[in-house]
Amino acid sequence: MEIYLDIIEDILAITLIVLVLVQSKGAGLGAVFGGDTIYKTRRGVEKTIFQATIGVSIVFFSVALLNVILQK
Repeated sequence: MEIYLDIIEDILAITLIVLVLVQSKGAGLGAVFGGDTIYKTRRGVEKTIFQATIGVSIVFFSVALLNVILQK
């Protein structure tokens, strides 16, 4: 059971990394230090990717917590 949870956790981690990297397109180095402070609403695909990132992160956290609980 724990092996399956590890595999699921790895897949979720890779998916989460890809989703975060896809979101940060167009953000230059100046945005890291607060230089780019233009706020805009998310629409269309950008909003869907944002919501998917939130969903995958919640599932990743749940699987990681379950994995820790089952290892005891």
